[in-house]
Amino acid sequence: MTERHAPWPAPAYPPPPAFPPPMPGRPPSGLFPGPSRPVFREPHPIGAAGVMAGLGATLLWLGLFGGLAHDLMTYAWWTIVAAITAWIVAFVLTLRGDRGVAVGIALAGGLGLSVAMAFVASRWISTYDWPLW
Repeated sequence: MTERHAPWPAPAYPPPPAFPPPMPGRPPSGLFPGPSRPVFREPHPIGAAGVMAGLGATLLWLGLFGGLAHDLMTYAWWTIVAAITAWIVAFVLTLRGDRGVAVGIALAGGLGLSVAMAFVASRWISTYDWPLW
């Protein structure tokens, strides 16, 4: 047969309250019991329009710089220069301007540089000649 053990002793301190006291602010509606939580919002929200404007402007920027090229080496170098200047502008916009436009610029700059480096890698793999020097 099993042995019966003594019950646990009662705690020496009172149990905590069911809910903490409500925080100052708007009163709870009663739909959800308990205290209302504070709502934190971004002071500078990022919108889709700003991101699309940054994407479009940077694609135009990269296209203008790419149009100056006459072969793969100059295209790659012009794209590197355009992407670095676009990222500098994105950094400045992140600190002082519209963060949505900065996100669009950074995304398009990274995408354009990736395309240029894919062309460089393709030429390097097919000819065993590094095209940037």
